[in-house]
Amino acid sequence: MSLPPAAPRRQLKHRRHIDVQVFSRDDGLWEVDATLVDTKTRDALMADGLRPAGTPIHDMLLRLVVNAQLDILAAGSESRWVPYPGQCGEHGDAYTRLVGLNLLKNFHRHVRERLGGVKGCTHLTELAQVLPTAVVQGFAGEVIDTRGTAEDASQPFQIDRCHALSSSGETVRVHYPRWYQPRPALADNPEPTVRTTEDSP
Repeated sequence: MSLPPAAPRRQLKHRRHIDVQVFSRDDGLWEVDATLVDTKTRDALMADGLRPAGTPIHDMLLRLVVNAQLDILAAGSESRWVPYPGQCGEHGDAYTRLVGLNLLKNFHRHVRERLGGVKGCTHLTELAQVLPTAVVQGFAGEVIDTRGTAEDASQPFQIDRCHALSSSGETVRVHYPRWYQPRPALADNPEPTVRTTEDSP
């Protein structure tokens, strides 16, 4: 893999920091705190006046309570720094609409339906999109069996979810041999496909 080369002279203007922390609780549930912070390296004139360099433009927190099945049991948000104070946070905490969703079952689609556009905040809705894989990482090895070594284990969650973990690939062959499925060899002379009128679009 290669990156476009960085210019020898470049100046940082803006930084976005996203942080997701996953906590276990004594009651068997889990809490997820996701924050998004935008800062600039120069003073910025905002609706409420001048913000000195390094002062957040956005500082937002999204918190979920989830169970071991990744169902969202509680959710809420807090907008601590926003471009339009008194307006940005006035969405009636739309993010309670995440309650009832499952992080692994069409989560991105449901988030767009419930919180897309003017139904929510662009940045909090964007932040919600990173949560499924972050929470899976938090659960890996504790709630989710990532090795699949038990006698009655099902296929590890991560197999066939990215190119490096294709069930027919080298990573799975070496590290998860029980779940390796080589690609079937193609026939030397496959029969040509015959289209009928019923196949026409």
